Amino acid sequence: MSRAMRPPFVDLLVLPCAGASATMYLRWRRLLPQWIRLVPVELPGRGARLGEPFVEDFERLVAQLCDEQAGVMDGCHALLGHSMGALLAYGIAQRQRALSRPLPRALFVSASAAPSRRDPERFAGKDNDAALIADLRRQGGTPEEVFGCAELLRLTLDTLGADYRVCASFRDTAPAPLSIPLHAFGGRQDEIAAERLEAWRHAAAGRFSLDWFEGGHFFIREREQEVLAAVVRGLAHSLPAGHGAAATP
Repeated sequence: MSRAMRPPFVDLLVLPCAGASATMYLRWRRLLPQWIRLVPVELPGRGARLGEPFVEDFERLVAQLCDEQAGVMDGCHALLGHSMGALLAYGIAQRQRALSRPLPRALFVSASAAPSRRDPERFAGKDNDAALIADLRRQGGTPEEVFGCAELLRLTLDTLGADYRVCASFRDTAPAPLSIPLHAFGGRQDEIAAERLEAWRHAAAGRFSLDWFEGGHFFIREREQEVLAAVVRGLAHSLPAGHGAAATP
Protein backbone atom coordinates (compact mmCIF):
# COMPACT_ATOMS: atom_id res chain seq x y z
CA MET A 1 0.00 0.00 0.00
CA SER A 2 1.42 3.38 -0.96
CA ARG A 3 2.00 6.06 1.67
CA ALA A 4 -0.89 8.15 0.24
CA MET A 5 -3.33 5.22 0.60
CA ARG A 6 -2.46 4.36 4.18
CA PRO A 7 -5.31 4.58 6.70
CA PRO A 8 -5.40 7.66 8.96
CA PHE A 9 -3.61 6.34 12.03
CA VAL A 10 -0.29 6.82 13.78
CA ASP A 11 1.80 3.94 15.09
CA LEU A 12 2.91 4.60 18.67
CA LEU A 13 6.02 2.54 19.40
CA VAL A 14 6.40 2.09 23.17
CA LEU A 15 9.62 0.99 24.89
CA PRO A 16 9.77 -0.56 28.39
CA CYS A 17 11.64 0.54 31.47
CA ALA A 18 14.62 -1.39 32.84
CA GLY A 19 13.75 -4.87 34.07
CA ALA A 20 10.38 -4.91 32.30
CA SER A 21 8.92 -6.18 29.06
CA ALA A 22 6.66 -4.52 26.50
CA THR A 23 3.65 -6.09 28.25
CA MET A 24 3.72 -3.10 30.63
CA TYR A 25 1.86 -1.15 27.92
CA LEU A 26 -0.68 -3.74 26.75
CA ARG A 27 -3.56 -2.16 28.73
CA TRP A 28 -3.21 0.94 26.59
CA ARG A 29 -4.61 -0.87 23.54
CA ARG A 30 -8.15 -0.56 24.88
CA LEU A 31 -7.64 2.90 26.37
CA LEU A 32 -6.24 4.80 23.39
CA PRO A 33 -8.40 6.18 20.55
CA GLN A 34 -8.62 4.06 17.41
CA TRP A 35 -6.42 6.40 15.37
CA ILE A 36 -3.45 5.56 17.63
CA ARG A 37 -2.15 2.06 16.95
CA LEU A 38 -0.04 0.74 19.84
CA VAL A 39 3.20 -1.04 18.88
CA PRO A 40 4.85 -2.56 21.99
CA VAL A 41 8.56 -2.93 21.24
CA GLU A 42 9.88 -6.05 22.95
CA LEU A 43 13.58 -6.13 23.79
CA PRO A 44 15.73 -9.27 23.47
CA GLY A 45 15.83 -11.55 26.51
CA ARG A 46 12.31 -11.02 27.85
CA GLY A 47 8.63 -11.61 27.11
CA ALA A 48 8.12 -13.16 23.69
CA ARG A 49 11.89 -12.92 23.14
CA LEU A 50 12.87 -14.73 26.33
CA GLY A 51 15.02 -17.25 24.49
CA GLU A 52 17.24 -14.59 22.91
CA PRO A 53 20.40 -13.28 24.58
CA PHE A 54 20.30 -9.83 26.14
CA VAL A 55 21.88 -6.98 24.21
CA GLU A 56 23.82 -5.01 26.82
CA ASP A 57 25.31 -2.17 24.76
CA PHE A 58 23.20 0.93 24.15
CA GLU A 59 24.29 1.71 20.58
CA ARG A 60 24.05 -1.91 19.49
CA LEU A 61 20.58 -2.28 20.97
CA VAL A 62 19.37 0.95 19.34
CA ALA A 63 20.73 -0.16 15.95
CA GLN A 64 19.01 -3.55 16.28
CA LEU A 65 15.68 -1.99 17.23
CA CYS A 66 15.87 0.47 14.33
CA ASP A 67 16.41 -2.39 11.90
CA GLU A 68 13.65 -4.52 13.44
CA GLN A 69 11.10 -1.69 13.43
CA ALA A 70 12.14 -0.17 10.08
CA GLY A 71 8.87 -1.18 8.39
CA VAL A 72 6.72 0.47 11.05
CA MET A 73 8.90 3.57 11.24
CA ASP A 74 8.68 4.08 7.48
CA GLY A 75 5.14 5.32 8.04
CA CYS A 76 3.52 7.86 10.36
CA HIS A 77 4.77 6.99 13.83
CA ALA A 78 5.74 8.33 17.25
CA LEU A 79 8.04 7.04 19.98
CA LEU A 80 7.40 6.76 23.72
CA GLY A 81 9.54 5.30 26.46
CA HIS A 82 9.54 5.20 30.24
CA SER A 83 12.81 5.51 32.20
CA MET A 84 15.33 3.38 30.23
CA GLY A 85 12.74 3.21 27.45
CA ALA A 86 12.87 7.00 27.15
CA LEU A 87 16.61 6.87 26.57
CA LEU A 88 16.15 4.17 23.93
CA ALA A 89 13.39 6.17 22.20
CA TYR A 90 15.70 9.17 22.08
CA GLY A 91 18.54 7.04 20.69
CA ILE A 92 16.25 5.60 18.02
CA ALA A 93 15.15 9.07 16.90
CA GLN A 94 18.76 10.23 16.72
CA ARG A 95 19.81 7.17 14.71
CA GLN A 96 16.87 7.59 12.33
CA ARG A 97 18.02 11.12 11.63
CA ALA A 98 21.66 10.09 11.19
CA LEU A 99 20.59 7.50 8.60
CA SER A 100 18.23 9.95 6.84
CA ARG A 101 15.27 7.74 7.69
CA PRO A 102 11.77 9.00 8.59
CA LEU A 103 11.60 10.75 11.95
CA PRO A 104 8.80 10.23 14.46
CA ARG A 105 5.99 12.76 14.52
CA ALA A 106 6.64 13.19 18.23
CA LEU A 107 8.93 11.85 20.95
CA PHE A 108 7.60 11.18 24.47
CA VAL A 109 10.18 10.71 27.25
CA SER A 110 8.89 9.66 30.66
CA ALA A 111 10.69 9.50 34.04
CA SER A 112 14.15 10.00 32.56
CA ALA A 113 16.77 12.68 33.03
CA ALA A 114 17.83 14.43 29.84
CA PRO A 115 20.90 12.91 28.14
CA SER A 116 23.01 15.92 29.15
CA ARG A 117 21.97 15.62 32.82
CA ARG A 118 22.34 11.91 33.48
CA ASP A 119 24.04 10.84 36.71
CA PRO A 120 27.24 8.92 35.82
CA GLU A 121 27.18 7.21 39.25
CA ARG A 122 23.58 6.00 38.96
CA PHE A 123 24.56 2.42 38.15
CA ALA A 124 27.73 2.13 40.21
CA GLY A 125 27.63 -0.93 42.47
CA LYS A 126 24.43 -2.26 40.89
CA ASP A 127 26.17 -5.49 39.85
CA ASN A 128 24.88 -7.90 42.49
CA ASP A 129 21.51 -9.30 43.51
CA ALA A 130 21.31 -7.48 46.84
CA ALA A 131 21.90 -4.08 45.23
CA LEU A 132 19.40 -4.78 42.44
CA ILE A 133 16.72 -5.93 44.90
CA ALA A 134 17.26 -2.81 47.00
CA ASP A 135 16.90 -0.67 43.87
CA LEU A 136 13.68 -2.42 42.89
CA ARG A 137 12.19 -1.81 46.33
CA ARG A 138 13.36 1.82 46.43
CA GLN A 139 11.73 2.67 43.11
CA GLY A 140 8.52 0.73 43.76
CA GLY A 141 6.37 -0.62 40.95
CA THR A 142 7.43 -4.27 41.35
CA PRO A 143 4.63 -6.59 42.58
CA GLU A 144 5.39 -8.23 45.92
CA GLU A 145 4.71 -11.62 44.31
CA VAL A 146 7.93 -11.22 42.31
CA PHE A 147 10.03 -11.03 45.49
CA GLY A 148 8.29 -14.11 46.85
CA CYS A 149 8.92 -16.32 43.81
CA ALA A 150 12.53 -17.39 43.27
CA GLU A 151 12.06 -18.04 39.54
CA LEU A 152 10.34 -14.73 38.84
CA LEU A 153 12.87 -12.84 40.93
CA ARG A 154 15.75 -14.47 39.06
CA LEU A 155 14.27 -13.47 35.69
CA THR A 156 13.66 -9.93 36.92
CA LEU A 157 17.15 -9.49 38.34
CA ASP A 158 18.84 -10.89 35.24
CA THR A 159 16.82 -8.55 33.04
CA LEU A 160 17.38 -5.55 35.29
CA GLY A 161 21.12 -6.17 35.47
CA ALA A 162 21.38 -6.40 31.68
CA ASP A 163 19.32 -3.23 31.26
CA TYR A 164 21.43 -1.31 33.77
CA ARG A 165 24.49 -2.24 31.71
CA VAL A 166 22.69 -0.83 28.65
CA CYS A 167 22.06 2.43 30.50
CA ALA A 168 25.61 2.59 31.84
CA SER A 169 26.99 2.21 28.30
CA PHE A 170 25.08 5.28 27.06
CA ARG A 171 27.32 8.19 26.06
CA ASP A 172 26.00 11.68 25.45
CA THR A 173 27.68 12.80 22.24
CA ALA A 174 25.74 16.10 22.30
CA PRO A 175 24.16 15.72 18.86
CA ALA A 176 22.12 18.56 17.37
CA PRO A 177 18.62 18.97 18.83
CA LEU A 178 15.83 17.01 17.16
CA SER A 179 13.51 19.04 14.97
CA ILE A 180 10.39 17.20 16.19
CA PRO A 181 7.98 17.86 19.07
CA LEU A 182 9.42 16.48 22.30
CA HIS A 183 7.16 15.87 25.31
CA ALA A 184 8.69 15.05 28.71
CA PHE A 185 6.73 13.54 31.62
CA GLY A 186 7.80 13.58 35.26
CA GLY A 187 6.52 12.38 38.64
CA ARG A 188 6.33 14.98 41.38
CA GLN A 189 7.52 12.47 44.01
CA ASP A 190 10.17 10.84 41.78
CA GLU A 191 13.82 11.23 42.75
CA ILE A 192 14.73 12.80 39.40
CA ALA A 193 15.28 16.52 40.02
CA ALA A 194 13.07 18.89 38.04
CA GLU A 195 15.99 20.62 36.31
CA ARG A 196 17.24 17.29 34.98
CA LEU A 197 13.87 16.74 33.29
CA GLU A 198 13.60 20.35 32.14
CA ALA A 199 16.97 19.89 30.38
CA TRP A 200 15.16 17.83 27.72
CA ARG A 201 14.26 21.24 26.31
CA HIS A 202 17.80 21.48 24.91
CA ALA A 203 17.35 18.20 22.99
CA ALA A 204 14.44 19.67 21.04
CA ALA A 205 14.66 22.22 18.25
CA GLY A 206 10.91 21.91 17.77
CA ARG A 207 8.04 22.25 20.21
CA PHE A 208 8.78 21.17 23.81
CA SER A 209 6.47 20.47 26.72
CA LEU A 210 6.94 19.13 30.25
CA ASP A 211 3.99 17.63 32.13
CA TRP A 212 4.08 16.75 35.83
CA PHE A 213 1.98 14.02 37.45
CA GLU A 214 1.41 13.06 41.06
CA GLY A 215 3.35 9.93 41.97
CA GLY A 216 6.81 8.45 42.12
CA HIS A 217 8.91 6.82 39.43
CA PHE A 218 5.95 4.76 38.20
CA PHE A 219 3.43 7.59 37.95
CA ILE A 220 2.80 6.21 34.45
CA ARG A 221 0.74 3.50 36.18
CA GLU A 222 -0.55 5.54 39.12
CA ARG A 223 -1.87 8.29 36.81
CA GLU A 224 -2.44 6.22 33.71
CA GLN A 225 -5.50 8.09 32.42
CA GLU A 226 -3.81 11.48 32.84
CA VAL A 227 -0.66 10.26 31.09
CA LEU A 228 -2.64 8.85 28.18
CA ALA A 229 -4.60 12.10 27.86
CA ALA A 230 -1.28 13.97 27.56
CA VAL A 231 -0.06 11.52 24.92
CA VAL A 232 -3.24 11.92 22.88
CA ARG A 233 -3.01 15.72 23.07
CA GLY A 234 0.62 15.68 22.02
CA LEU A 235 -0.04 13.40 19.05
CA ALA A 236 -3.14 15.31 17.95
CA HIS A 237 -1.07 18.50 17.71
CA SER A 238 1.75 16.75 15.84
CA LEU A 239 -0.22 15.24 12.96
CA PRO A 240 -1.43 16.79 9.71
CA ALA A 241 -5.01 18.04 9.62
CA GLY A 242 -7.47 15.27 8.81
CA HIS A 243 -5.10 12.48 9.90
CA GLY A 244 -7.59 10.79 12.20
CA ALA A 245 -6.79 13.09 15.11
CA ALA A 246 -9.02 15.82 13.74
CA ALA A 247 -11.97 14.55 15.75
CA THR A 248 -9.94 14.65 18.99
CA PRO A 249 -11.13 17.44 21.32
